[in-house]
Amino acid sequence: MRKYVIMLSHFLILSFSQSLWAQDEDVYKMELGGALGVDFYMGDANSTPFRHTSAMGGVIMRRMFNPRMALKADLAMGHLTGNTKGRYIPASAGTPVPSGGLPVSFNFKRNVLDLGAQFEFNFWGFGMKNESYLGNSRITPYVLAGAGLTLVTGGGGGTKVALNLPIGLGVKYKVKKRVNIGAEWTFRFTTTDALDTAKGWRQLNQPYSIQSSGLKNKDCYSFLMFFVTYEMLPKCKTCHNND
Repeated sequence: MRKYVIMLSHFLILSFSQSLWAQDEDVYKMELGGALGVDFYMGDANSTPFRHTSAMGGVIMRRMFNPRMALKADLAMGHLTGNTKGRYIPASAGTPVPSGGLPVSFNFKRNVLDLGAQFEFNFWGFGMKNESYLGNSRITPYVLAGAGLTLVTGGGGGTKVALNLPIGLGVKYKVKKRVNIGAEWTFRFTTTDALDTAKGWRQLNQPYSIQSSGLKNKDCYSFLMFFVTYEMLPKCKTCHNND
């Protein structure tokens, strides 16, 4: 009998110690890190994903509300390129000439700056292995959506500013308690058809005389990036996780 009492005592002490350790462990509410990857443009000068890819990079910051939800802000830079090779772009779709006349050849290369914010929803609670009793996992896929600003420059096409609506998906993995890595793929749908502008060429704005409205017949671009983030700013342990 004494043997079982001692075993039960050890079990209770161990369980209580683990509970205290879990409660004392810091929970962080912010992440800061960097991202590298590729981008590509889609519009009248390109309709094939991952064609004319260019390098991109940026910084990201997350505010974690709980293991499943976060708000991310990002500032990213890249290049947008495209050409009309293999596509029929009429010289002037508005003329009485059949089919708008002979096709023209067009190419461009511009710089893009993206500033935005997205809400992220994790499929599983994101946390360390020892937090599995809360339903958390060290790896989780997630989806995101938000809003942002797009600034394009260079290529002799002047400067253009537009709104963008990013949507996408990704996956995160917790390497250590405060170190996370992941991959993310997003499309940034813009409110302009003037991303593909170059010196000496009119922009590919309604080349087939099809009127645009809202996001219809507008340009977009995509980011495929890999990121590393570091968690900071621990939550207040005496505020009942309301900070």
